[in-house]
This record gives sequence, structure tokens and C-alpha cells, in this order.
Amino acid sequence: MLADYITPHPELVEGWKQKTQRLPPRRNARKKRAMSKPLYILNGPNLNRLGTREPEVYGRATLSDIEAACTKMTASRNRTLVFRQTNSEGTLVDYVQEAADAACALIINAGAYTHTSIALHDALRLLNVPVIELHLSNPAAREDFRRTNYVAPAATASICGFGAMGYEMAVTAALQLVKI
Repeated sequence: MLADYITPHPELVEGWKQKTQRLPPRRNARKKRAMSKPLYILNGPNLNRLGTREPEVYGRATLSDIEAACTKMTASRNRTLVFRQTNSEGTLVDYVQEAADAACALIINAGAYTHTSIALHDALRLLNVPVIELHLSNPAAREDFRRTNYVAPAATASICGFGAMGYEMAVTAALQLVKI
């Protein structure tokens, strides 16, 4: 069962539910559904090197392979996907801010910025949609510096250690959370 693989952050899930319960009813709901918001998947530094960078840690799937699988999953559920990667912290923050206005949910693999970026943490706190933190490896089982995490406190849930399959798990979870 998918729920066995996801580590929710209960306070944030509850807070997110409370925020969405306070939203006013939608006008022209039929029109909104036809133009539903896309799912955003944002990827941080060095993820453009997947498939060749430490394949024993991150696997052999490329970021293009992962994007194709995620696009297929979202298309089968009548959702569009915005899938981006950047090595720049500022650009990643810009993408998160864009998602705050445009996304139905956000999946973020912040890479090394997970452990260093307070700016990313602050940007993620702007979102009123589900945020799923994703890592190909399990940072808690790696070097000590990877145990500092600025993304998790702003995320609804975390998925880590499942390799490329984690992206598919995150897409499934995000689209289920959007239905809440």
C-alpha cells in the first residue's frame, strides 16, 4: 500500500486541510475543472546528471526517463505536468514561487539544497497546496551533513530511498492529496 511508503508530516497535513476548508466556494467550478492546475515537479542541483552520477546511489534512470514516466502518469489522469530542473538556488526558489500560484501540488527533489537553503524553506512555506519532498536515496542513511533538512518542515510528506520509483509514488500521492 502506498501509505506504507510515505512519511507524512501530521501538523502540516492538518494545517493544509484547515487552509483548504476556509477557501470560499468556487465560482464557475465546471470551467475551473476543464482548466485544472498542473502538477509541478521541481528538481535541484546535479539531478540533470542522473544515470551517470553515482549510479550505485541514484540508479541508472536519467531525468528524461523519469520525466517521461511522470508525464505518462499525469496524462492518464487528465493532468498536465510542469517538470523542471535547475542547478541554481535562486531559479529553484523562483520555480517554487511560480508553483505557489499555478500548481495543484508540488513534488520537489531539492537535492543538496535540502540541506542548505533557508531561502527554499521560506519559499515552500508560501504554498497552500500539497508539497511532497522527494529523494532518490535515503539522506538519513548517508553522511551526517545530509541529516539537516530545511525542506521537510515545509512539506506535507516525504518519500525517500526508492530511486526513480519514488517519483511515481510521489505523483500518485500528490494526485490523491489533491482529491481531499
